[in-house]
Amino acid sequence: MAAESKLSLQNALLTLEQLQHTPSMQDGFTEQQEDDMRQMGCHLIQSAGILLKLPQVAMATAQILFQRFFYQASLRKFAVRDISMGSIFLAAKVEECPCRMRDLVNVVDYLCKTFKRLPTIEPLALYGHEFYEMKNAAVIAEMQILKKLGFNVHVQLPYGIMVNYLKVLNLTDHPTIPQRAWGYLNDGLRTNVYICYQPPTIACSVVWLAAREAGVPLPTNPPWWEVLDASLEDVENIAGHIKTLYYRSLPISTLPLRIEQVEPWLVSQGQ
Repeated sequence: MAAESKLSLQNALLTLEQLQHTPSMQDGFTEQQEDDMRQMGCHLIQSAGILLKLPQVAMATAQILFQRFFYQASLRKFAVRDISMGSIFLAAKVEECPCRMRDLVNVVDYLCKTFKRLPTIEPLALYGHEFYEMKNAAVIAEMQILKKLGFNVHVQLPYGIMVNYLKVLNLTDHPTIPQRAWGYLNDGLRTNVYICYQPPTIACSVVWLAAREAGVPLPTNPPWWEVLDASLEDVENIAGHIKTLYYRSLPISTLPLRIEQVEPWLVSQGQ
C-alpha cells in the first residue's frame, strides 16, 4: 500500500516497514492494543454483516478494507465504529450487494451497545440527532477509506481457491476438513494475513491446518504445497497467526468504539 504502488489484480501487500511501524504505533499504541482494536473492528463488521444478511464475500472484503485502512491511518484519529461502518458500506457496493444506510446505522448502533453489555438497550431514534451523526460518520469514513487507499479497493479472496485445492487433494467429502478450513479463512480476517500473503498461499495454509487438526496426512513427495506454489514457511506462519486467535479472549466490553473513548482508554492502560 505504499504511495508508489500500482493497481493490480492481486491484493496489495504490506512492506515490512509498514508492518513494524504502523501509524497507530507511532501514535502511542502498543502492538497488543492495536491488535485488539483491529480484532474488535473485524468482529463488529462480521456481526453486522450477519444481521444485515450480507454474503460472506462482502463481509470479508469489508474486513480487509478495514485492516488496510489502519495501516495508512491511526486508531487515535479514526474511530473503529466509523471505519467499520464505512468499510461495510463500501464493500457492499464493491461486491454488488448494497445495503441501506438506515439498516447499517441501526445494526451497528445495536451491536455497539451490545458489546458494552449495557443493562438495557434502547433502539436508536429513527432520524434523530444520533442517527444523523452516525450516518454522516459512515459517509465520511467511506470517503476516508477511498482516500487513504488511493481508490484501490480491489480484493481477491481465497474461498474459491481453497475449494479447488480441496478437490485436488480429494478432501471435498471429508467430514470435518472443508468446514474447518472455511472457518479458518473467516477467522483469519481478524489477523493481518490477508494483507501480508496472497490468497493461494492463505488457501494452502488453512487446508494444511485443517488436515493437521483432523490427523489426515497429505502428499509430501513432492510436497503438495510446493506444487501449488506455496512455501512451507509461509503456510506455517499463516497457520500460527490464525491459531493465536484462540489462545486469548478479546476484552470487547472495555475497548473504545468511538473516537472520544480512545484517550480515556489509553490513560486507563497507563499511556
